[in-house]
Amino acid sequence: MNAHPTPTVFIVDDYPPVRRSISRLLRAAGFAVAAFASAKEFLVQYDPQTLGCLVLDVAMPTLNGLELQRILEKAGSDLPIIFLTGQGDIPKSVEAMKHGAVDFLTKPVNDTDLLAAVHVAIDKDRALRRERAELSEIRARLATLTPREREVLEYVLAGKLNKQIAGNLGTAEQTVKFHRAHLMQKMKAHSVAELVRLIEHCGIGGK
Repeated sequence: MNAHPTPTVFIVDDYPPVRRSISRLLRAAGFAVAAFASAKEFLVQYDPQTLGCLVLDVAMPTLNGLELQRILEKAGSDLPIIFLTGQGDIPKSVEAMKHGAVDFLTKPVNDTDLLAAVHVAIDKDRALRRERAELSEIRARLATLTPREREVLEYVLAGKLNKQIAGNLGTAEQTVKFHRAHLMQKMKAHSVAELVRLIEHCGIGGK
């Protein structure tokens, strides 16, 4: 698997000359490009595993850009979106940005502005994917803990000492030390502070 895949810029615009000109610009800048004439066509072929961003026309028949943004949002997609508009519609721009759009550019689009926005969007997608991978790795480590190790973990997160944990669990302090060492090893944490950071990253608290 390629560790640094070429990002794909998805273009959705119902006007062929716009699709062609933007495609040429982005390919010349080294991006892979996938262009679509409608939002529905894009939805049929889009693979969420593909690193990239979406350059999306606001005003399109049947399913417009803002409606496509909502569909992707409801599907849990974090694909960064750059909107294009011919009207310079401020209310739509505000609405799009509230829902996480990276940028909102007016047609005819300035090449430099579009390339800058695409680079920002790609960087955002990389960061989001890295974050999801880290969370997935931490959750995978958590899943390897035994029920007793998970109990000990919750007390450790709450700042309890081994003696206190042993008292709460009705077990020997030496047993707690054993479970604690094992869970630290499984979580790949070298200190309690590091363990706390890992767990907080997942949004899980202690007792």
